[in-house]
Amino acid sequence: MSTLFGMIPVAEFKQFTDQQPAFKVLKPWWDVLAEYITIAMLMIGVFGCTLQVTQDKIICLPNHVPDGTTFTGASCEDFTKKRANVSEPVGPSANQRMNGLKNNLDLQQYSYINQMCYETALHWYAKYFPYLVVIHTLIFMACTSFWFKFPGTSSKIEHFISILSKCFDSPWTTRAISEVSGDNQENAFLEKGYRRRKSSAPSETAELNPPGGSVSEKKVSETSPVSLLDKKEGEQAKALFEKVKKFRLHVEKGDILYTMYIRQTVLKVFKFLVIIAYNAALVSNISFIVPCTVRMEDMTGYDHFCCNHTKAHLFSKLAICYICFLGIYGMTCLYTLYWLFHRPLKEYSFQFARNETGISDIPDVKNDFAFMLHLIDQYDSLYSKRFAVFLSEVSEFRLKQINLSHEWTVDKLRQKLQTNAQGRVELHLFMLPGLPDTTFELNELQSLKLELLKDVTFPPSVTQLAQLQELTLINSPVKLSFTSLMFFREQLKVMTVKFDDIKDIPLWTYNLRGLEELHISGLFSPEMGRAGTLENLRELRNLKTLTLHSNISKLPPSVSDVAAHLQKLRIYNDGTKLVTLNNLKKLFSVQEVELINCNLERIPHAVFSLVNMQQLDLKDNQLQSIAEIISFQHCRKLVCLKLWHNHISSIPEHFRKLKTLEQLDLSHNRIEVLPSQLFQCSRLHTLDLSYNNIQVIPPGMGVLQSLQHFAISHNSLEALPNEIFFCKQLRVLKVGHNKLHRLSDRVSWLPSLSTLDLRGNPLQALPLEIGQCPVLKRSGLLVESSLYEALPLEIREKMEDQ
Repeated sequence: MSTLFGMIPVAEFKQFTDQQPAFKVLKPWWDVLAEYITIAMLMIGVFGCTLQVTQDKIICLPNHVPDGTTFTGASCEDFTKKRANVSEPVGPSANQRMNGLKNNLDLQQYSYINQMCYETALHWYAKYFPYLVVIHTLIFMACTSFWFKFPGTSSKIEHFISILSKCFDSPWTTRAISEVSGDNQENAFLEKGYRRRKSSAPSETAELNPPGGSVSEKKVSETSPVSLLDKKEGEQAKALFEKVKKFRLHVEKGDILYTMYIRQTVLKVFKFLVIIAYNAALVSNISFIVPCTVRMEDMTGYDHFCCNHTKAHLFSKLAICYICFLGIYGMTCLYTLYWLFHRPLKEYSFQFARNETGISDIPDVKNDFAFMLHLIDQYDSLYSKRFAVFLSEVSEFRLKQINLSHEWTVDKLRQKLQTNAQGRVELHLFMLPGLPDTTFELNELQSLKLELLKDVTFPPSVTQLAQLQELTLINSPVKLSFTSLMFFREQLKVMTVKFDDIKDIPLWTYNLRGLEELHISGLFSPEMGRAGTLENLRELRNLKTLTLHSNISKLPPSVSDVAAHLQKLRIYNDGTKLVTLNNLKKLFSVQEVELINCNLERIPHAVFSLVNMQQLDLKDNQLQSIAEIISFQHCRKLVCLKLWHNHISSIPEHFRKLKTLEQLDLSHNRIEVLPSQLFQCSRLHTLDLSYNNIQVIPPGMGVLQSLQHFAISHNSLEALPNEIFFCKQLRVLKVGHNKLHRLSDRVSWLPSLSTLDLRGNPLQALPLEIGQCPVLKRSGLLVESSLYEALPLEIREKMEDQ
């Protein structure tokens, strides 16, 4: 036994207390103090065990006890005193000496007696005290480090410490703290302005003006240069953001770390109370003199022995030291309980970090995540401050911007430039993690289209795009800095926003007072109702065109805010029935109205009040009768009427009263008979009757001397009236897919004819006079190749001559 303890140094026991060096960040000062105390107690126990295994544990001497006298410790003390006083005779009388039986077994006898007395007479506490100290200390150590070893907690701790150290050492942490603070101050000012605008009454709404003058006075803002990370550092920081997100999502769900720490602390307190109680009660049993009675009179001549416990004085001092250390250890455990319960440790606020770093969007955390951060603060609050950078969306966005700038250079973006339908130089970015900062170096950019982009924020550097006029957002949430908002208010002319839910449209869209065109696409959610409203449009002081692609059941009241200057109103309703259009009457300045796919069964009466209306488009509705069309005679400026893709079966005779009409589209209906009164609309230059069931064109068409475009394809015509060839201005004639057997040779009477569609008719041949149409070329003659090839060669050569 002595060999065993002699070969084990105290340092070997450090494995019970020393975790990996990184684990120290989760050890508050009381755990560190308790750890050192347990090492001291362990040293006491090991030292006591080493002494305990020495050869002479107890030494016994015989004592003569007169008959009828009880042998106790006091008897031994009296015997010792008499033996110490050599001037006095020892024994029952002055002349009597103690004489035992003589034999040759003295050494074996007293070795036996020493062992018997050690086992029977010595108190168990005095014998096992060092071992108890070692066992208790090891239990304390196990309780302290149990949550570092338990599978359900150790994995989370190891993962957290690994992420924490990487976040602390990441180059991005320092740069983010210095770079984001200025942007957040500007965003906070902008948000404050939004709240002030929203809470104020419409009549009292103040304009947002940038400090130091308008954006028109200073297009390009002065921004500090962005310090760039190298590509490897950027990728590492990006990976850290993802790890922190996943770890937070995983750890915030439970509180096993918090619960385990409380349990092991309660266990230590309970064990401390039990140990301190029985040690204080039994420490007095470590006695130097021990009376012992062994039935050995037949061999030694004595039954009673006085024994000396050789380590008693040292053990008693070690026990007192142990109790003192145990008391200090117990105080740390009680303080730990107080710390655990005197405030909520399952919630952690980063308010201090937000104030220190200037990053205002760091979220508070809860459960085990919060508990570990509280422990980290006991070690060093700088860790949580630097760790908080990776919880911020603003910080993550800034990192993405830097990475994007590396990937999307100016030259690469310039290669994606193209000209859109409106003739503007456009950049279309699709499914990027953000908007590259290099975009703002494209000075020639006029139109910016962002589709399915995430976390887009326009910085003040957007003011460098001096030619930007058009912005399109397709399911791309966008935030603006204050400077960017001021720039967009003055610069943007066309804005298109498309979101799945109309409430996701950025609120700043309704504050762009320089807008001339606003195109909104999005559905009202069921909880908002289909009669939902748009935000206040009062700020759109220059708006001329408003397009709403949604599922509304009535025209939003906010549309009347732009009644004084709105010229075009377009509503695409995707089949949802538009029931109420009373607000349409207020749009006295509107010139073009499109109500597409609104499930209308009749022409809305509200449109008859629009005296300045010039164009009306009612495509894809459920119109069956247009008898009320006579009311359009009050719309004296109406020049274009489109009733296509409906279910109209007849045209009323009073159509002739629409004297101002220049364009009429009745295609894709169910019309069978054309009234001759239709041709009394003598100003018509475009007439489309395609995709109906018309069999005959009535007389009177010759009066349409302004007619330039006539389409009646996909009907059942068997012949074209000769009067059609009196329309000298006719340029486009589409009569394909009918039942025509011949084409009149009077086609040569149409000097302006450039497009002639004859496909799908049972024609036998083309008239030779077709070659006399001066502007009709092969590309404008749409006919079967066999008919064309049947024409004489000189006619074909003439038509193919460019």
